[in-house]
Amino acid sequence: MGFFDFVSDLDAYVDNPKAVLRLNKRRDVLVAPFLDEIAGASVLDLGAYDGRWSYAFAGAGAKTVVGIEGRAETAAGLASYPDAALRKVIEMRVGDIFEEIDAAMVAGETYDVIAVFGILYHIMDHLRLFASLRKLKPKLVIVDSEFLQRPGATIHLSRERTDKPLNALPQIEGQKEAVKGVMSFRALEVIAECLDYDLDWSDWDALEDRTGVPDYYRAKGARRATCVMRPRAR
Repeated sequence: MGFFDFVSDLDAYVDNPKAVLRLNKRRDVLVAPFLDEIAGASVLDLGAYDGRWSYAFAGAGAKTVVGIEGRAETAAGLASYPDAALRKVIEMRVGDIFEEIDAAMVAGETYDVIAVFGILYHIMDHLRLFASLRKLKPKLVIVDSEFLQRPGATIHLSRERTDKPLNALPQIEGQKEAVKGVMSFRALEVIAECLDYDLDWSDWDALEDRTGVPDYYRAKGARRATCVMRPRAR
């Protein structure tokens, strides 16, 4: 039995039979190792989609979870999740992540844990993002993204259609294609070093059954990976 087994009964996932397997395996790396730090914590979930990871953090014992999602129709999916007590812990905010982070800073909000899942390859302002997150005073930042398997600190620019719910939001009104940047592993490490984050990569190689998560094991191109970042005291 896995935490996400219930999604097989949700309309949004019924046509994706591998969703349960994939989500449960990802939770084993993205959430489960940090249960002690999540329990009783305030959590910020960036690019929250339908609130699935916000829901997982609530299920892991978070005291409060704020999810930021750019599309209202996508954020509304949280209402279909089965446990009303867990949903009550979650506040979904609809808006641009940078604008919402800025608003949180102005409001004096702080978070113990921040989740940056599946958004780094949809944005351009990576340095701004991690510099802003530091001001929210997290103890733990969990990152999951695709990274270029290239030597050196590089960011590859490409375009992405804005009419798909899993893609980037328009950067100007009416924009059909947004510019995004896919980072190399070393690029994130350089940002972490310059912003005084300690960074540790999670060990996906320890997973014996890789069914449903092949993108974490690609030999070429971009490979998905997970890391934790902890701000060093100044």
